[in-house]
Amino acid sequence: MNLLKKENIFHDIKKLKGVGSVLSKYLKRKRIEKIKDIILNLPYSETDRSKISKLNELEIGKIQSVKVLVKKLNFPRVRNLPNKITCEDDTGQIDVVYFNSREGYIRKIFPINKWVIISGKINFFKNKYQISNPEYVTGLENQDYVIKSIPKYNLTKGINEKKYRSISEQVIKNLPLIDEWLDGAFIKNNKLLNWNEAIKKLHESNDAKNVKSQSYRRLVFDEICANLLTLSENRKRIKRKKIPKIFNGTLSDQIVRKLPFNLTKSQEKVLNEINSDLKNSKRMFRILQGDVGSGKTIVSFLSIANVLENNYQCALMAPTEILSLQHFSLAQKIFKRIDIRIEHLTGKTNYSKRKKILEDLSKGKINFLIGTHSLFQKKIEFKNLGYVIIDEQHKFGVKQRSDLAKKGGQNCDLLLMSATPIPRTMMMSLYGDMDISKINEKPSIRKKIITLSKPEKKIDQLWPYIKKNLNIQNQIFWVCPLINESKFLDYSSAKKRFDLINRHFPKETGLIHGALDKEEREKVLNKFLKKEINILVSTTVIEVGIDFPNANLIVIENANKFGLAQLHQLRGRVGRGAEQGVCILLYKEVLSKNSIKRLKILKNSDDGFYIAEEDLKLRGFGDLIGYQQSGLKNFRFADPLIHEDLFRLADGFIKKIEQNGIEKYNFLLKLFDKAEIINVEDIT
Repeated sequence: MNLLKKENIFHDIKKLKGVGSVLSKYLKRKRIEKIKDIILNLPYSETDRSKISKLNELEIGKIQSVKVLVKKLNFPRVRNLPNKITCEDDTGQIDVVYFNSREGYIRKIFPINKWVIISGKINFFKNKYQISNPEYVTGLENQDYVIKSIPKYNLTKGINEKKYRSISEQVIKNLPLIDEWLDGAFIKNNKLLNWNEAIKKLHESNDAKNVKSQSYRRLVFDEICANLLTLSENRKRIKRKKIPKIFNGTLSDQIVRKLPFNLTKSQEKVLNEINSDLKNSKRMFRILQGDVGSGKTIVSFLSIANVLENNYQCALMAPTEILSLQHFSLAQKIFKRIDIRIEHLTGKTNYSKRKKILEDLSKGKINFLIGTHSLFQKKIEFKNLGYVIIDEQHKFGVKQRSDLAKKGGQNCDLLLMSATPIPRTMMMSLYGDMDISKINEKPSIRKKIITLSKPEKKIDQLWPYIKKNLNIQNQIFWVCPLINESKFLDYSSAKKRFDLINRHFPKETGLIHGALDKEEREKVLNKFLKKEINILVSTTVIEVGIDFPNANLIVIENANKFGLAQLHQLRGRVGRGAEQGVCILLYKEVLSKNSIKRLKILKNSDDGFYIAEEDLKLRGFGDLIGYQQSGLKNFRFADPLIHEDLFRLADGFIKKIEQNGIEKYNFLLKLFDKAEIINVEDIT
């Protein structure tokens, strides 16, 4: 196939010569579905077939190329025996063996008394060198195709190097000339390459292995630009004109006066930013980031009071029923003496109550609705929705954020909240479509959590301390990395630890983990919340969101196996009231230098944003499992740590071009699968 038009790049791989339904099925296992996926599937190494070796220079187990004379063909008439070709040079003999091959094919590629080039893995059988099913056999006239370093790709069963190479070369050698979206001066000044040159170098040289090479950096820059341009377009489509909200803060001032604590300066600053957005003539699309226990929820409720003052309805959505119920309980206390109606709606709300809520909501009789994803089902209609708040926003992607914004209509403002601190280098690429507010100090009543570390072999010393905590009505979290014991990992399991703790403290202990269904998990959490049990053994499912005011001690086993940011999130589950919180980190006796460093940082700091930065430095972006699980790892080539300068460069570039049309960048957006998010029409 001759790729003459750039549109062909987005066609199905079955359009390529030699790719039928069977091969395309194997390729799709490697997420290669369109021709452009071949372009973005970079080689990870290369196979060196460049040297022709004499038969007396061969090394067993090594891939080598030889030039030999075909002497004899042997086709056994007994089933299951291989076909064998005997070849030689002036230093010795070698057998080439084929299993399940056709006789006609063998005769064609091994003509008697002709010289051939063979490349494959060297074996030794019955005192003679042997190559089984060699990757390449060719006549001397084609030796330049074989005798070279050949790109090595991650492949799957059913595709060999030779077959994939023929597919890849069809695409790379026939790349259409793409209209550049970067001008020549920009490319030159920033030491990049033009797109076509970069792609060819990535597939035909060692550049793909070097994340700092000019060609790799060009691909990284393009990927970042596609991401930031998507966010920019999303922002433009959401932040359209609206009717500004008018309020003087009477309700929110009334609530603040009755709070048992003063707002921090950081909370006041963020509340002013939100209020300014509410009064603006463009829709609010803001993310409120706050460390664990920084007081995001009260800020969101004060902003809700201002919107309610303007006679709009408000909605707050949380990812789990128990978290939404906590928000509902707090809202009832906060708005206790204010004449508004608050309701709670989840998938478990009974039919008659649900019907009544839906009816009253559509008539405007409900002012503030709190719940889970149920809030945005098609049947649910608000009369005058003016404000939506989404808690734990990291569970939603760019397209979902856009869809959520549409639910509210033209005059609805949107605030998203997250307790997951994000390193500065990642902020623009994750939240570039939103305005960002940060609460970076904690309420003065909160005491800094005491963080201690202890070797796991001294675990028995903890039982008296746990008993002491239970006696003073403190509740306890005990976190393990695994659900069950593993033969392969030397980690503690939640089930095994539950059995041990339950023996020491019978009827006081509960167990939750990810394998429990949602209903069972919330049942156990409710028992803990109601103090029916006082020790909760858990995996990391308790990491974010839920507030247990009586939990003041957390024990984390195998602490050296967790990332810093994750440990900080877990630690934030305790000490959320006025009582002193304590975190005990249990570790294996032998610690790596990085593990020692991580535990030291955690013991010395309770600043989630600083800890997130240090976590990124210590572990690298590719290993930030917490972010990956939250859907935050959305780059294939770019690394915010290695390519920080390119993130800054791309940010400046997008800000310069974002007021222009995006037609010039349609190809770029489709290349990185961003077009559907912002509904870019297919290229014609």
